[in-house]
Amino acid sequence: MTAAKKPTARRHVKPKPEPAPCPTCKGTGEVSRTVHVGRKRRMVGQQTGLCLACLGSGQAPTD
Repeated sequence: MTAAKKPTARRHVKPKPEPAPCPTCKGTGEVSRTVHVGRKRRMVGQQTGLCLACLGSGQAPTD
């Protein structure tokens, strides 16, 4: 006779919490900088670039 197996217990797995958005780029991963040109340094527009605090991920650094 074979022994009856116990049913496997189900484990309750908590979902991982969402990481906080980066305070520098507010979760977008990009930051804008003003572009100045000429000798008088007049403003001509803005240029977007990669956020150096979160490296473009949009999540707050854990350090």
